[in-house]
Parts: sequence; C-alpha cells; structure tokens
Amino acid sequence: MRAARSNPTPLEQLIVRTRTLQRAEAADPGLAERLKAVRAWQAARLTRTYADLARDPQQASAIEFFLTDLYGPQDFSGRDRQLVRAAPLLERTLPRGALQVLIDALELYALSGELDRALAGKLTGDSIFAESYAQAYRAVDRAPDRERQISLIVQIGERLAQAVTQPLIGLALRATHVPAHVAGFGALQDFLERGFTAFQRLGDAAAFLNTIRTRESTIGEALMRGDPSLLRS
Repeated sequence: MRAARSNPTPLEQLIVRTRTLQRAEAADPGLAERLKAVRAWQAARLTRTYADLARDPQQASAIEFFLTDLYGPQDFSGRDRQLVRAAPLLERTLPRGALQVLIDALELYALSGELDRALAGKLTGDSIFAESYAQAYRAVDRAPDRERQISLIVQIGERLAQAVTQPLIGLALRATHVPAHVAGFGALQDFLERGFTAFQRLGDAAAFLNTIRTRESTIGEALMRGDPSLLRS
C-alpha cells in the first residue's frame, strides 16, 4: 500500500477546506439557513453597488460573471466537486492560465464560505439590516482574510483578461466543450466559458477590476470602523 503523502498540495488543502464547509452545512440545517440568508443579503448589496456597471453594455457580462459565478448565493459545491474529480485530467489538458482560474475560484469559494460562516455566527435576530451586518462584520474582525478575498476576485479577473489575449486558450475551450459535458465536467467547462466570453466583451479590464478593488476595499474599511452607510448604496 502506498504511504499517504505528509505534505498535501495546495489543491488538496483547498479540497479539505471546502469539504469541511459542506459537511458543516449538511449537518446543521439551522446554519445552512443562516448562511443562505447572509448570502442572499450580500448578493442584493453587490447588485446595488455595481448597478452602474451592469447597465454598461461592455461591462455587463463581466459583472454578472462576478456576481453569479464567483460570489453569489448560488450553490457552487457541484462545480467544485467536479474540479476535485477532474483535477488530474485538467492538469494535462487545460492551459495553465485556465486551470489557475479554477483553482483560484475554489480558494475564493472556501474563504468566502469561512467568512460567511463566521459572520452568520455573530448576527442576531431574524432579519439582516445594514447596521446588524456592519456590527457582525466588525465583530468577526478578519481584515487580512477580507483583503485576500478581494485580491482573489481581482486575480481571477486578471487571469481571464490575460487568457482572452491567447488564442490557444479559446481554441482549447471550444475543443473541450463536448468532451467535458460527456465526461460529467460540464459545470466546470461552462464556468470557464462564461468567464472567457465575459472578458472578451469587456473593454478596459484594468479599469473594471480597479473599480471592484476600490469599492470593496472602501466598503470593508468603513465596516471595520462600524460605518454601515455604504451598504445602502
């Protein structure tokens, strides 16, 4: 029998993190409901914050990708389970840039889940308001992790912006569309295709990503000061 490796790879560590989160939610229906409420509230806030970008024809697809495929109330567990199963195959068939987008998305999912769980534990009452959210956010007090969360979002965007300049990545995605769905990895394939298409349509990716970094950082800093005013706009 082959001995277990003592040093898990970064991907293996992410898999452990995501499975821990998923098991915790499955074992505690109350926690799952609180997390659902937190994520729905956050999704509504993000929609308000980026309503101007959603109205811009060039930026609309990119902001929709961020709000639905990277950080939304959707259940990403199916996509991420596919990544776990497909990782050895993807490492052989996908360009490195596209594979790294998937790995970064898995880290973002894990980190966001951990932060949401911590925040849900600090919320009181049956409803979430700007003031109660800000109070819970400050009580969690994980500023470095919040900075990492923003950095991951921007990093995924930068990788996608770079990918659309490389024709071979587009060709590879088109070539793997049918085989990926047949093999049961359709959610992963569709995720990559939506991101690639969104950034093909985007004009100035650097300006777009800087807007996200600036707004999220400003809101996070305000929340750490106990100021909920930016959550309403």
